Amino acid sequence: MIVLQIDSLLVRSRGVDAGEQTLSGGHILDVAMTEDEPRSKVGRLIEEHGLVGVGAELEDRWTRETDRWSLRELADWFNKQVLEQSMIDAGLQSIEGEVDNSYRVLTDDDVSEGARVELRRRLERAGLDAEALTDEFVTYQAVRTYLKDVREAEYERSSASPDAVRDRIQRLAGRTATVAESQIEQLRTSDEVDVGEFRLLVDVKLYCEECNTQYDLTEFLDHGGCGCND
Repeated sequence: MIVLQIDSLLVRSRGVDAGEQTLSGGHILDVAMTEDEPRSKVGRLIEEHGLVGVGAELEDRWTRETDRWSLRELADWFNKQVLEQSMIDAGLQSIEGEVDNSYRVLTDDDVSEGARVELRRRLERAGLDAEALTDEFVTYQAVRTYLKDVREAEYERSSASPDAVRDRIQRLAGRTATVAESQIEQLRTSDEVDVGEFRLLVDVKLYCEECNTQYDLTEFLDHGGCGCND
């Protein structure tokens, strides 16, 4: 049996040369400039609503091999994130399923006008402009533009080559570091943690339970395995 282990280590950046990048082998990742750039409607909304990790989640759901989401599904999911955050910011308490139902009322042509008016009035009482809110909803084309042009993501069909696996793991490690860095930065800003300037180390290791040997994942792939069955 083979076990994969991913370790993340928070470190101060003082004394570390700028420009170094993390590979899956545990090198330093410079995440200072990896935040989503607001060069598209999706990117702008992510920044304006503080949707930490949503960009990476969109990319992951679009590019993963199993349970891959369509662009239309991603657009609906993203719009619900915008709606939910807007409701939270306005102080609206929501129960389970309310965001999904509110989104359906705002966007589904089959919903009665009475239900739509009732929801709009509730939003307006909380200080939300329902029309402006729906104008923020994005199309699947906007999601595609964000994924391809801003995040430079591509959907690649499954490949069993070591290079393809290495590249995918490195991208996942980068996403993990980006999300973690954003969360730590928020904690530092709110004085929940005490830390200076920092970077994150993401270390991916493979442990073979047959020969009780641990490998750096890059090393394991470069050597074509651990060789315990030779």
